[in-house]
Amino acid sequence: MTTAIKRLFSGKRKDVDMTSGNIFRHLLYFAIPLLIGNVFQQLYNMVDSWVVGNYVSDEAFSAVGTVGPITYLLIGFFLGFSSGASVVISQFYGAKRYDKVRDAVHTAIVMTLVLGIVFTAVGVAMVPLMLSLMNTPESVLPEATEYLTIYFAGIMGLLIYNIGSGILRAIGDSKRPFYFLVASAVTNIVLDLVFVLVFHMGVAGVALATIVAQGLSAILVLITLFRTTSCVKISFSHLRIDREMLGKIVKLGIPAALQMAITSFSNVFVQSYINYFDKYAMGGWTAYSKIDQLILLPMQSIALASTTFVGQNLGIGNEERARKGVRTALLMAVGSTIILMIPVMIFAPQAVWFFNKEPEVIRFGTLFIRWLSPFYVLSCINQIYAGALRGSGNTTAPMIIMLFSFVGFRQIYLFVMKNFISNTILPISMSYPAGWLLCSTLMFIYFKRANLSKGRLVKDENKQ
Repeated sequence: MTTAIKRLFSGKRKDVDMTSGNIFRHLLYFAIPLLIGNVFQQLYNMVDSWVVGNYVSDEAFSAVGTVGPITYLLIGFFLGFSSGASVVISQFYGAKRYDKVRDAVHTAIVMTLVLGIVFTAVGVAMVPLMLSLMNTPESVLPEATEYLTIYFAGIMGLLIYNIGSGILRAIGDSKRPFYFLVASAVTNIVLDLVFVLVFHMGVAGVALATIVAQGLSAILVLITLFRTTSCVKISFSHLRIDREMLGKIVKLGIPAALQMAITSFSNVFVQSYINYFDKYAMGGWTAYSKIDQLILLPMQSIALASTTFVGQNLGIGNEERARKGVRTALLMAVGSTIILMIPVMIFAPQAVWFFNKEPEVIRFGTLFIRWLSPFYVLSCINQIYAGALRGSGNTTAPMIIMLFSFVGFRQIYLFVMKNFISNTILPISMSYPAGWLLCSTLMFIYFKRANLSKGRLVKDENKQ
């Protein structure tokens, strides 16, 4: 074992107290590992698509690329639940209530194991229904079914990594989750090439590579939590559900979980509108989606940083510093998004060509990128404010606003557009910017009037 690996898994504490010091520096240092780690995660997702698109078939490329709304249905629900645990941990950590941190950590781990078993069974069982709801073409159906069945069968690793990394990030440690994500990404890329190019396993090989890589990241994060000397250390003797902590986690996590799951379910129907056209439109949308995910990464990483920052500072009752952090985060998100967006729009055909060299796929992908990308600035507003509100302990308002904007309004828009205005690909795809605009407007208005301190868990604790 090398010295670097020994340091990585050593018991030395690597948590960061964000309740004092330079705000910009805290947010930047926290967000950079998150960003790079997420880039690696998207990289191996892109390699999945690249390998399938270039070495399997166009149908397989469309199958792997368009099942995202289905995989995120359960994953999104769990991410919402885990965000509740992260907020609880960050607020008690900021208040120096380490006994409560320990109870929350162990409760979250046990609940993850339970949900992992449930999600595996539900995920595999719901594959045929979800593909049917998406109007998946017959030519794509076999590969999509095979990929999703394998993916959900190995979903436990992904859940464990996400809760473990959420625990570490809640106490300001975003570096080690990044290292584990890099290890997972490299493993996935290597296995993609081996399973597809050497063993000719096709879509099954891509799915198998993904779950093996996710399993590795889960093992690494568990080793860290068992070996650390920090307040988030896991011990077998404390692995049980604390009813009080479970109540707090559920109260904060369920609204976020429902919002993410329902939005993902709604996106299944949005994808069905895209699938109404042909495999080239699907392929173009797949390529656009991969590029879209990369552009959104900086704002999403900064939003996560703002959640932890707000949580820790409200833990000690410093709402003024929390709001300063949100303003700083918003400026960082907008600036980084614009810097990324411009070259991507200019070189859109080349970016799509990387995934699929079919001229019609390139044409559709370029169309999506150049029309939708300018609206990413709107997403900065709703992402940063939603992250800050969750950090304050208010997960209900973001849920209501996002469900109204991304589900209710978007479905109405699509129905009206398809049946009464123009059932063509570009107006249909513009349902996303329309939802972003509405959501950002409502989120801005709500946040300006919100009392962030109202959701302080430590204050509630002291009243009991």
